[in-house]
Amino acid sequence: MKEWIAAARPRTLPLALASIILGSFLAAGAGRFSWLTFGLAVLTTICLQVLSNFANDYGDAVSGKDTPDRVGPRRAVATGDLTKEAMRRAMLITAGLSLVSGVWLLVEATRGAGATLFWVFLMLGLLCIAAAVAYTNGKRPYGYAGYGDIAVLLFFGWVGVLGTYYLQTQSISWPLLLPASSVGFFATGVLNINNIRDIETDAKTGKNSIPVRLGRAGAVRYHWLLLVGGMVCAVAYSLISATAAFDYVYVLAFPLFILNGRAVANHTNPAELNPRLGQLALSTLLFVVLFGVGILL
Repeated sequence: MKEWIAAARPRTLPLALASIILGSFLAAGAGRFSWLTFGLAVLTTICLQVLSNFANDYGDAVSGKDTPDRVGPRRAVATGDLTKEAMRRAMLITAGLSLVSGVWLLVEATRGAGATLFWVFLMLGLLCIAAAVAYTNGKRPYGYAGYGDIAVLLFFGWVGVLGTYYLQTQSISWPLLLPASSVGFFATGVLNINNIRDIETDAKTGKNSIPVRLGRAGAVRYHWLLLVGGMVCAVAYSLISATAAFDYVYVLAFPLFILNGRAVANHTNPAELNPRLGQLALSTLLFVVLFGVGILL
């Protein structure tokens, strides 16, 4: 059980849930919120994130991308803690649970809204499952080609926030893309730290992440762009929609993003970057909570 919990990587869940929480806060601010929809969205997101972690563990082991030189968390399949067959079964089970939970969510959230909305979101959910698996699996894993950042921005930001908001309200407006982008940029920053940490081993094994393509100095500049971009999008949304000064309470989280950027720039030892992954993930969650408090109060 300890090996399975480690492979599920529960520390990644707060970041995965940040977009669901923000979308729900925005829906509550619009006067439309359902605890059942929120709970099912959380359950589906957890299943998808665990599926993604299992698939990454399996894919990196099968492809040989995980080597003894890797600085990151211990991988179950590559180290022999779990067999490839067991991990494949776990991937099938979690994919099935994601589908069941997602369909239940859509049935509840689209009740009375027509079949078209159900099928559109079902296709989107199947795309989420496929993206979770294809990141490090298949003939051409997109994570090894440097496209993981786009996927994180899309699914951890735009799809997570806007999809949750729409399922709660059956409406959408373009300014919501701004806070959705904030969470997406911060989540992409977490992936970027991971890839900066692994830049040397990734280069050796042919994993062409953004830091491998840009070099460390370019990856640090890219990291600052993600952090600043996330903060600017949040402020831009507030300038459009804020009705009171308290709506800007989320800026209290901004110093944490600045500290993260400085640490990534200054820590050249890969092992020193491990704590920065969790720090940015928790900072993002704090930002989301403060953002939501500002909306509701």
